[in-house]
Amino acid sequence: MATKFAPQRSAEPGPATAPSPLPITHEAPRRRRRPVVVGAGLALAAVGALLAAWQVSEAGDKTPVIALAHDVRAGQVVKKSDLAVAQVAADPALAPVPVSRSGDIVGKTAAADLSKGSLVTDSSVREGSLVTQGRDTVGILAKPGQLPAQRLRSGAKVALVHTPQDDADTAKSSTQKAPDSINAIVVGVSSADANGAVVVDVAVAGTDSSPLASWAARGAVTVVMKADS
Repeated sequence: MATKFAPQRSAEPGPATAPSPLPITHEAPRRRRRPVVVGAGLALAAVGALLAAWQVSEAGDKTPVIALAHDVRAGQVVKKSDLAVAQVAADPALAPVPVSRSGDIVGKTAAADLSKGSLVTDSSVREGSLVTQGRDTVGILAKPGQLPAQRLRSGAKVALVHTPQDDADTAKSSTQKAPDSINAIVVGVSSADANGAVVVDVAVAGTDSSPLASWAARGAVTVVMKADS
């Protein structure tokens, strides 16, 4: 008698197990700081602190000195209203006059053209006028070619050479006893006009002022700067 075996049933899979939830945290993941970045930030902070300290120190070390409130021409007497106060840091390359010595500047004569905003030094002024007793001041309108390209300064010694412009002046100059050149001292120089011409004020001996004025009226004067000026 044959034996019958009952078919075996495969085990049915059970219900799938759900994955357990991940724990919830309120803290963000921390990033590791690089030592190089941290060091650079500290170095920048240190430099900024040093710069701020230096600026504060510089601001506190400034000294009140004398400056020009506006332009002053060479030969003009410096008045109190011409001066202003400027705050500058101590610098061995500069020699400004402190405000406490303003009395030494007022009443003196400008030794050169002084520009607005420039600092006043002891060499900016001089005692008395460039025009001494017995000298006259004559203005000469000099065009380019009648004076050196180098700017003339007050106090410079010059020779004023008679340069006739036509035959009539040449014939007249040959009969005159006036010298062909006159020694003079520059008192002041104006700003150039649109054509480049300037007015040069010169101090000359009283006996030379008349012939020089005649030369200047004809435009027959050339200004020569002397080597010792």
